Amino acid sequence: MELTWVSIAASLLMGLGALFIFVFAVKKGWFRNIEDTKYQVFWSELDDPKKDAFREETNGSQPKKK
Repeated sequence: MELTWVSIAASLLMGLGALFIFVFAVKKGWFRNIEDTKYQVFWSELDDPKKDAFREETNGSQPKKK
């Protein structure tokens, strides 16, 4: 029974910690312009020609040389 109370207390502390981090992130403005970040990551992947040379095909084989 004692272990049950310890696990309940631990889960409540983890939940409160996650809530604190979420409120902190919202107040700092970390959730603003999420779309801009998405497009920065998307376009940076398309602009990097080095990644295409080492990218595997969908079946796991290496791309064929042209």
